[in-house]
Amino acid sequence: MLSIATAIAVVVVVSLLVSIAIVRRIHRAGPRWGDVVRERLVMGVPWGTFVAIAVVFSVYLFVQDGTTDFQDPVTIPFRSWSYFYPLGMVTAALSHAGPGHLLGNLFGTVVVAPIAEYAWGHYPDERGSQTFASWRTNPWLRALVIFPAIVVAVALLTSVFALGPVIGFSGVVFAFAGFAIVHYPIVTIVATLGVQGVLVTIYRALQSPIAVYVAEPRPPSPPSWATIAIQGHALGFFVGLVLGVLVLRRRDRRPDVARIWLAVLLYGFSSSLWAIYWFGGENTYILLRGPGVVVVTILTLVVTLAVAGPETSLVPRLLDRVVARVRGSTGRAPADRALELGCRATDGTRGIVDRPDRIRTLASAGGHGTDESRLADVTSRDTAFMAVLVVFAVLAGIAVPANLLVLEETSAASNPGVEIEDYTVTYAEGVENELVTAIEIGPFQDDVQLDSSGVIVVSEERQLWLEAVSAQRLAFTGEETIHVGGPGWRETVHVDRTGWETIGNDTVYQVWLWEDGGDHRLAYESNASRADVRIADRNVTIASEDGEFRLDVDSNGTTSTAQVPADNETTTAGGLTFERDGKTIYASADGTEVAIAREERYN
Repeated sequence: MLSIATAIAVVVVVSLLVSIAIVRRIHRAGPRWGDVVRERLVMGVPWGTFVAIAVVFSVYLFVQDGTTDFQDPVTIPFRSWSYFYPLGMVTAALSHAGPGHLLGNLFGTVVVAPIAEYAWGHYPDERGSQTFASWRTNPWLRALVIFPAIVVAVALLTSVFALGPVIGFSGVVFAFAGFAIVHYPIVTIVATLGVQGVLVTIYRALQSPIAVYVAEPRPPSPPSWATIAIQGHALGFFVGLVLGVLVLRRRDRRPDVARIWLAVLLYGFSSSLWAIYWFGGENTYILLRGPGVVVVTILTLVVTLAVAGPETSLVPRLLDRVVARVRGSTGRAPADRALELGCRATDGTRGIVDRPDRIRTLASAGGHGTDESRLADVTSRDTAFMAVLVVFAVLAGIAVPANLLVLEETSAASNPGVEIEDYTVTYAEGVENELVTAIEIGPFQDDVQLDSSGVIVVSEERQLWLEAVSAQRLAFTGEETIHVGGPGWRETVHVDRTGWETIGNDTVYQVWLWEDGGDHRLAYESNASRADVRIADRNVTIASEDGEFRLDVDSNGTTSTAQVPADNETTTAGGLTFERDGKTIYASADGTEVAIAREERYN
C-alpha cells in the first residue's frame, strides 16, 4: 500500500507529464525541438555537460568519501588553502561542502551548461572548418573530451584565482552563464531565473512531498550574503564572458544590444553579484549594497558594449568636433590662431599646419603615413572588451597575495589535542591566525592577524590553519564532529563542551576532544567564575582544574574547596552545604538556600 508521501510524489510527476503533453498537442507547428538541438549537438544530447556532472559527482563520492557518509563528506583538505598546497588548488572547484551545496551547483549546471554547450557546438561553424577534418573538429571528441577538458580548465582557473579557501563548482556555473548569456541572452536569463527554481522545487517536492517545520533556536551565524564567495562567482562569470566574446568574434556574430543589456543586468542582480562585503570586528559584517548596485550597473553597460557595441571609433568624432570649432564657418582657421602649430613643409620650408590636422597625425599609431594600425582604428567595442579584460585581471589579481600564504609555527597546535596523520585538532580562544604571506612586498609584508576562538585544525604539510567550529557555535550546540583526511580516507574527531552557568556571571566550561575509538582528551578549561550571590557572608566560585569542576568557598580570606557533587548528592565546604538537584546546584546555611549555578544547556 502506497504511503501518502509516495502517492503525492506520483501525482506531482503525472501532473507535469499531462501538462507537457497537452501543451505539446495544441502547440502550433514549427521547427521540432529535436531537430534544432541536433543541428549543434551530437544526437541532440549535451554529452559534455553530462561528463562534467559525472566528474563533479565522482569527486564528491570517491575523493571526498561521500560513499561513507553522503550527508557529511570530507571537506577540509579539499579547499584552496594556498599555492603551496597543490591538492587543494586542484580539487577545490570540483569539491563541495555537503549534499545541498552539491545539488545546488548541479542544478545550476543542468540548466545553463547545455545552453553554453549548444552555443559552442559539437559541429564547428567557423569559416573553413570541416567536420572530422581534424581532432579539433571531430564532433565526438568535441563533445566527450574537448568540452569537458575546457570545463576542468575553467574550474582550475577559478580555484587558482579565487579569494580565500573556497570550495565548490559555483565559479564554473557562473562561467557557463557568462558564456551562454552573450550567445542566447533571453534563453539564459529565463533558464536561470525560472527553470532552475522550477527544477529545485520539483526535486524537493519529490523528496519530501509533505514537510513539517518547527520553530527552533539557531546557532549564531553570519548573514546569508556573507557566506557567498562573491569574488569567485564574479571571476567565473567574467571568464565565461571573455570566452563567449572571443567565440562570437571568431564567428563574426553580434547579438542584440538591448537583450544583452537586460539579461546581464538581471543576472547580475539575481545572482547577488552586487553583494560586496567586508568583515568588521567582533562578528560584524559590512555590506556595501549601494556601491555594489552601482558597480553592477556600470559593468553591465561595459559588458554590453564589449559584446554588441558599435564598431565606430570615438577618436575621429572628437577630432571632427575640434576641427569644426577651429575652422568656423569659413572652412579654415585664421593663421594667427593659437591652435595652429608651426612645422616644416615637405619642401623643407617652415609653414603653418592646422593643429587639428597635427593632432590627427599624432593620434596615428604608425604616425608616418604607413598602413600600420592607428589608435583611431580602435572601436568602442574593442575598448569595452579591453575594459572587461581589465576587470577580469583585477578580479584574478586580488586573490594572488591571499593565496601566497604559508603556515608559521603555531601556538594553537601546541595546545592539548588530537593528532591524526599530519593533522592536529585542538581548541583555543583568542589566538592569532598563523597563516602568513610568503612575500614581503608593500602591504603584504605583515602577518595576517585575525583572532580566532574555537576548534582549530592545523596541518603544516597542507599549509592549513582553520577555525573549523567557532566558540560561539560550540557554546550553542555543545557537541560537534570534525572530519579530516585525504583522497579516499577520513578520520573523525568529536568535540564536546560541558559547563556550569554561575548565577549572574560567566560560564565555566571544559572542552574535550577524542577520535573514534580513542580516549577523551581535555583540550581547554575556562577561567573560574564567582556566583553573584552571597550566603552566610561567603562567596562561592566555580572553577575547573584537571578536568574536574570544583566549588571554592571564600570566607574572610580563607578558601575551602569541594568537588561538584553528582546528581542528587551533597557535599560541604567552608561551612556551606551544596546539593545538586538535576541541573542546578544549591548552597545552604543556617536554613537559607540559594541557587548558585545551573548546568549549561545546549541546542
